[in-house]
Amino acid sequence: MGKSKNVGEGRYGLLTAITMITGTVIGSGIFFKASGVLTATGGSVSQGVFMFVLAALAIIFGSLAIGQLAARTDKPGGVMTYFEEFVSPRVACAYGWFEVFVHYPTIIVVISWVVGVYFCTLFNISSTLLGQCAIGAVWIVLCFAFNTWTAKGGGYFQNASTFIKLVPLFLIAVCGLVWGDPASALQAQPVTTGSSILAAIGPLAFAYDGWHVSTFIQADLKNPKRDMPLALAVTPVVITLIYVCYFVGISSLVGPERIMELGSAHVAAAMEAIVGPVGGKLIFVFVVISVMGASNGQIMGLCRTPYALSLRNMFPGAKRLAVKNGADMPVNSCLLGLAVSLIWMVIHFFCQSTGILGSSDVSEIAIISSYLLYLPLYGVVFRLWRRGEIKSPLMGIAVPVAAALGSAIAVLGGLQNPMFLWYLLLCGAMLAAAYFYYGRHAKDIHGI
Repeated sequence: MGKSKNVGEGRYGLLTAITMITGTVIGSGIFFKASGVLTATGGSVSQGVFMFVLAALAIIFGSLAIGQLAARTDKPGGVMTYFEEFVSPRVACAYGWFEVFVHYPTIIVVISWVVGVYFCTLFNISSTLLGQCAIGAVWIVLCFAFNTWTAKGGGYFQNASTFIKLVPLFLIAVCGLVWGDPASALQAQPVTTGSSILAAIGPLAFAYDGWHVSTFIQADLKNPKRDMPLALAVTPVVITLIYVCYFVGISSLVGPERIMELGSAHVAAAMEAIVGPVGGKLIFVFVVISVMGASNGQIMGLCRTPYALSLRNMFPGAKRLAVKNGADMPVNSCLLGLAVSLIWMVIHFFCQSTGILGSSDVSEIAIISSYLLYLPLYGVVFRLWRRGEIKSPLMGIAVPVAAALGSAIAVLGGLQNPMFLWYLLLCGAMLAAAYFYYGRHAKDIHGI
């Protein structure tokens, strides 16, 4: 177990922890995944709201379970540290490799692609998928560049975009709920035949993804063993309320059929409906910056993950990856993240152009696969209860069981995609590579 720091040494309190986690989770997904939820439900807003709540429950119990581990350590490193301390360093190594090569980069390329889509919408550029991916790739390079050469610059942009992203969310939610007709939208019958309501899990998993990343701020909390579990319990509820209000609001303003027809472009239509074409353009700038900020936040995480592995000697070329530049950034770790992200952008272009993943994308299956990786941590919580370290049966039995059921629901949603099992094999191969690498270099690997 980690040695506890004195209360008050950290920089942040509970309220700041809640707002930071909220800013991490609420990124771009809610703006361009609402259409995917409606497509899965056949245009039924009420079924969409049900799926938002169902997905939130899975995340709430997962957060509560992880919170039990957060309460027992104050070491930095988030989920990877929980694996290292409560499961095994070998599993932590495998999880870290999955984050570097699959989870982080797939999310980055999809969000950056949406930057390209929205950039073309904002400037009325008629573009192809290739053009949108090219713009996204340029943004990835620029984002990695300024995060590599100015650590504070990336942080400042992230803070600004966190505030900016809430403006269009609240504007659409309030206008849709006040001047729209939310009652009729909720009561309306499906306008088309949805593929399967479980297919909404993929888009929702993307929209909610990021709650586990927030555990990296634990070392900066004044009372980490108290505040992190509380923040993990409260934040999913706050985020769900924001998401449901936005979803019902935009459905009232634009209409389910129109949202499904427009896809990612439905946000621009909502803005025009509220403040007209000119005002809509100005507010849509906020959306574009928000999406850029979401990509930047993931890139900030990816820049540091190979470095964190290298400190433990869990990665090939660890000494080179641990090298920092004048801005105190692990430059080679950043370059590795950039290379992996650009490779995934090529894969994303292929998948979207061929339609091999249907209405999904390369990020959704990776996110759903990550829920399987949390299962050992939920098992740890149950074992802590059996050893008497967790006194409450609610927290020691009900919460981890419910969290595991939430992961099962996420996997059922992933199975709606015909490529899920193949993608799962890819994730498994990456985990196996890390697992065997650890076995061959175990004598050189150490903790921090």
